[in-house]
Amino acid sequence: MHTDRPLWQPTPHDIENANLTRFISLAKARHGIDAEDYEALWRWSVEHREQFWDVVWSFCEVVGDRGDGPVLEHGDRLPGARWFPQARLNFAENLLRRRDDGIALIFRGEDKAASRMTFAELHSEVSRLAQALQAAGVQPGDRVAAYMPNIPGTVIAMLAATSIGAVFSSCSPDFGVQGVLDRFGQIAPKILFAADGCYYGGKTIDVMDRVAQIAARLPSVERVVVVPYIRVQPDLSALERAVALSEFVAPYSAGPIAFLRLPFDHPLYVLYSSGTTGAPKCIVHGAGGTLLQHLKEHSLHVDLKRDDRFFYYTTCGWMMWNWLVSGLASGATLLLYDGSPFHPGPEVLFDYARDERATVMGVSAKYLDALAKQGLEPAATHDLSAMKALLSTGSPLVPEGFDYVYRKVKADVRLCSMSGGTDIIACFVLGAPVLPVWRGEIQCRGLGMAVTVFDEQGCPMTSGKGELVCTKAFPSMPIGFWNDPDGAKYRSAYFEKFPNVWCHGDWSELTEHGGMVIYGRSDAVLNPGGVRIGTAEIYRQVEQLDEVIESLAIGQQWDNDVRVVLFVRLAAGVTLDEVLSDKIRQQIRRNTSPRHVPARIVAVADIPRTKSGKIVELAVRDVVHGHPVKNMEALANPEALALYRDLAELKR
Repeated sequence: MHTDRPLWQPTPHDIENANLTRFISLAKARHGIDAEDYEALWRWSVEHREQFWDVVWSFCEVVGDRGDGPVLEHGDRLPGARWFPQARLNFAENLLRRRDDGIALIFRGEDKAASRMTFAELHSEVSRLAQALQAAGVQPGDRVAAYMPNIPGTVIAMLAATSIGAVFSSCSPDFGVQGVLDRFGQIAPKILFAADGCYYGGKTIDVMDRVAQIAARLPSVERVVVVPYIRVQPDLSALERAVALSEFVAPYSAGPIAFLRLPFDHPLYVLYSSGTTGAPKCIVHGAGGTLLQHLKEHSLHVDLKRDDRFFYYTTCGWMMWNWLVSGLASGATLLLYDGSPFHPGPEVLFDYARDERATVMGVSAKYLDALAKQGLEPAATHDLSAMKALLSTGSPLVPEGFDYVYRKVKADVRLCSMSGGTDIIACFVLGAPVLPVWRGEIQCRGLGMAVTVFDEQGCPMTSGKGELVCTKAFPSMPIGFWNDPDGAKYRSAYFEKFPNVWCHGDWSELTEHGGMVIYGRSDAVLNPGGVRIGTAEIYRQVEQLDEVIESLAIGQQWDNDVRVVLFVRLAAGVTLDEVLSDKIRQQIRRNTSPRHVPARIVAVADIPRTKSGKIVELAVRDVVHGHPVKNMEALANPEALALYRDLAELKR
């Protein structure tokens, strides 16, 4: 595809009808801003953060008491800034503002389960459950945990808990017992919601034994509320302190919800780092910052509207679930899907998007890579005429992924590659409906986010690769880590490399179009001969070859230097011989540089990844060097690490 022109361009109609255009009009009326293009708007939003976020509050019609005080206190502190210090709001109240007979939730669990729920029905279910939680003694600040698949019951549990000021935290059923305890054990929940099982890959998976083990080792849990999913009536006889959901809410009738309005930075969610280099960090996010950031991203960047149908393939163990659910605050219909994205075939998510007329669809970059490898062509097989935006995150989307989308998925879709993370429950860089899409580039820096690239000395770079940083405070910064009273762990995680600057750990580059390219995690950057190389640069080349399904690169300490080692998972029937090894090396050398060419190429049967699908270079690097991997429970396939231990190919 040509790279001298964009892959997608907004029409005048797109621009005229974008939420962002209306937002600019409000900002001009309020503050007289001169923003004739996106770059000027972004610059105003970071230079005048108080004005910008105040307009976001008004434009997105936040439900709550704004207060008469300043928008920002101690704005020069990272960390330490305080947003809307006099405001009071309730997160759930904002997500439940729509209460009519429109469809709020559409759910599909593979081919085993399906349901629909209106906004009025959702409000009623949350009302009953909130009353039950209060009767069970749940107070503001208490933790409510959920070991649940991505089903409507999980959304209801979150909204009920947060409506009364409780702090919500979730793990998906693909976590084993120890993985759940490593997370929930740190935050001591009072109530545990748990489904009786789930469906995956055509199989029915019973998790009641796991639930019993988890509950037995969480002494803080006073009630285990079991949500039926794979059975009509799960057997609770082996579970202490357990009650079926229907019994738990039976005494209560639906009615108005007494939403408890709390300070802007009242704890809302506890999310967890992937934890492959130690115990998972418990990252605490505030209600106001999460709400305001998600409203901004959905409304101004995704262009989400009340009549949209919003689908993101995610589990409840990934921050994209929290991000998706906030779509209710825009009045949109959420499409929930639980199960394998490849059962009964790789087209199943597009079947769902077609059937339910999804207007916004989100998947991981790895999923798009896998579809391209399998030769799937939704453009030829599926009516995706309703889809206006396709979102991608989880890892960098390579330029060939952009090509695949526009050739084989939908030629006129707005492809929004995004990047941010669990740490900020949001995005640093993402899309915008008024900007073109350029091959291989994330469209823009997020409004209100003072994102740039630093070199090793902490100086801003206008070109070249360096560290992605944010130089000013923003509302969805964590309010802290759990069990970190003096904030030492929090400061160490993000502010140690460059004082008073958030260093995110992504190896990145700003583009001439005002966008960004991310080359992978900077802690996984390779450093042969002192030259820093992003792993995504290698993956992009290797994974274009039909013989290679997937790859992973590390730097191995060798002969007082670092050498690049490339692991490849090959297509069925393919073996790694000298011919293929030479082909891989030539592909890398021809399209990158001699420094990128691996010293060793090793075929492996599997590549380890986190439960959200990210490959784990650091864990593999530890295994290769004989170091322990501290938290195997964070991995979806921990057994794969054994494939990298004591490899003869790496001892010469």
